[in-house]
Amino acid sequence: MSAGTDPVRSLPHAWGAPVAQGRIRQSPEDFRVDEIPAITPAGRGEHLLLRVEKRLANTEWVAGRLAEVAGVEPLAVGYAGLKDRRAVTTQWFSVHRPAAGEPDWSVLEPEGVRVLDATRHTAKLRRGELEGNRFRIRVTALAGAGTPLESRLRQVAEAGVPNYFGEQRFGRDGENLARAEALFAGRGQVRDRHRRGLYLSAARACLFNAVLAQRVAAGSWNRALPGDVVLLPGGHGELTLERVDAAVAARVADGRLTLTGPLWGRGGLTTAAEARAVELQALAPWAALRAGLEAAGLYQERRALGLRPREFTWDQPRPDVLELAFDLPAGSYATVVLRELVDLQPESTGGAPAGSPPKAP
Repeated sequence: MSAGTDPVRSLPHAWGAPVAQGRIRQSPEDFRVDEIPAITPAGRGEHLLLRVEKRLANTEWVAGRLAEVAGVEPLAVGYAGLKDRRAVTTQWFSVHRPAAGEPDWSVLEPEGVRVLDATRHTAKLRRGELEGNRFRIRVTALAGAGTPLESRLRQVAEAGVPNYFGEQRFGRDGENLARAEALFAGRGQVRDRHRRGLYLSAARACLFNAVLAQRVAAGSWNRALPGDVVLLPGGHGELTLERVDAAVAARVADGRLTLTGPLWGRGGLTTAAEARAVELQALAPWAALRAGLEAAGLYQERRALGLRPREFTWDQPRPDVLELAFDLPAGSYATVVLRELVDLQPESTGGAPAGSPPKAP
């Protein structure tokens, strides 16, 4: 893999090629994301807890501006997850500011940032402290709508999609993955911990997608194999399936058991039998990435192979517009839902690329 390539576009689809074409993000309002928090504000404490709406701004830049306005160091600001830049999004930030009173957040509004709610909390908001995200997406310039699209929408709503890592994980033109390959090959060092984390995450995502792609191509991404590792209901641990009978197949089909794939690191695979053989075959071409992740100190984890959008609804107010709304758990990507429905044409190039700071007003 090298910069300039798309590590996601060529991955196999679960339900066949998309049945329509369209565009997203022709304006920021076409892509709306609302964070679903995992915490309940305490109403007291040394941290300001802020619900912030941002437009054409990335999360890290907003965190920095909040720190500036509050008169604190950047490390005093916390957030649960990164949100798209070319979108209108709401998410929670925490600002460690024991002093009484509240800064004048309105100075940020000309920059596309609004503080919608503010309360007190007892702890800094940590990465990953979110249940998921609510998406409201408008697909424009829609072509090919009709019965096939309606059928595909129902199929995705009922059975879900492969839980690929989206292109955002790999950086612009796959740059993060290319940087990971260079890092593992000893071509340069990365001292910035955040950047290093992005590169390691891209490498891990590539390996997971390789395993999932093989299972999608074989029709087993949503069908249990002997030796599969499944997540138990309610987050009560993992189980390796010794055999697959009708009862197990039914529990996988209705979502009571969740099939998983590897997030690579040190330690052996926990799969066995046929499932283990499939994973080893898919991972065989990626020895350098596997060795690099192990040397970096990461450990084996598991991730769901399938993704079922919750509260999935759709509407077509005009023949050339499709409006979608759905919830996804943390760590999942709306674009992998969209790719099963619509062949997305290149997005509008208005503004800076996704992930870059907005221009100063």
